[in-house]
Amino acid sequence: MITRYCQYQDRCQKEVRNKLYENGARKDEVEELLIELIGIKLIDEERYARNFARGKFRIKNWGRKKIVYELRQDQISDYCIKKGLSEIDEDEYVQTLERLAERKMPDIKKEQNVFARRAKLQRYLTQKGYENDLVSDILKKFI
Repeated sequence: MITRYCQYQDRCQKEVRNKLYENGARKDEVEELLIELIGIKLIDEERYARNFARGKFRIKNWGRKKIVYELRQDQISDYCIKKGLSEIDEDEYVQTLERLAERKMPDIKKEQNVFARRAKLQRYLTQKGYENDLVSDILKKFI
């Protein structure tokens, strides 16, 4: 059953461990199964981090900060996080940030106060997980 769970999509050790505990496995059984799953490459933290980063960036337009935060929540190592972030192309990253700002502008234009518009756009982009220096550059460009 757990092999099917791991084959369906990439999973991290934390997800698999939680699933095994939910199904009533004991601690020693869980650790044995994890070692076995890692041995047959059904669990690969680096592959998980790469796919996670690529997917969240391309599908949900998340920034690096949010991706790193979520990967750390899944107890992924810094090495794997770094490998995952390497999947994001720098030019595509900046273009996505600009596209998000362009899409948000019609909603913000209704606001009369320039400072309030600036704050709304900044809050939106930082909540998406983009770095403050890049957000500042975009704010200069759009507002």
